[in-house]
Amino acid sequence: MSDAKLTIKAQLDDISKRIIELLQGDGRLSYSAIAEQVGLSESAARHRVQKLIESGVMQVVAVTDPMQMGFARQAMIGIKVSGDVRKVAAELAKMEQLDYIVITTGRFDILAELVAESDDELLDIVSGQISAVDNVLMTETFVYLQLEKQTYAWGTR
Repeated sequence: MSDAKLTIKAQLDDISKRIIELLQGDGRLSYSAIAEQVGLSESAARHRVQKLIESGVMQVVAVTDPMQMGFARQAMIGIKVSGDVRKVAAELAKMEQLDYIVITTGRFDILAELVAESDDELLDIVSGQISAVDNVLMTETFVYLQLEKQTYAWGTR
């Protein structure tokens, strides 16, 4: 682990973790509301939030429901590669259509998540783009039929 990661991890005291939990529950929470909940002044709470964002520990973003946004397909793509998996993952990370990419162990070397407006778009992304990347041996597509649970509350417990 790099020194920078060790430093960031060491700075996550109970107050920072509580701030993250509060913002995971409501990303629009005011600094004064955060301050009240964690026992800091409003300016100290604002400073803590900015420090967490600037360090890359957290982001505050709007999360959408892809179905309501007009995306008819969500899928996870299992990708088997030959050669340097990191190079393939870096190439896939350049693709705007892919929202989530992880290097993993097991049956697949990489998992990539995407949302698409149609089956045709999904086919184009998988067959025309992902499969065209050098050293991609095979893909397997797992189409999401129904979302049962989606949470972003990891990392503070």
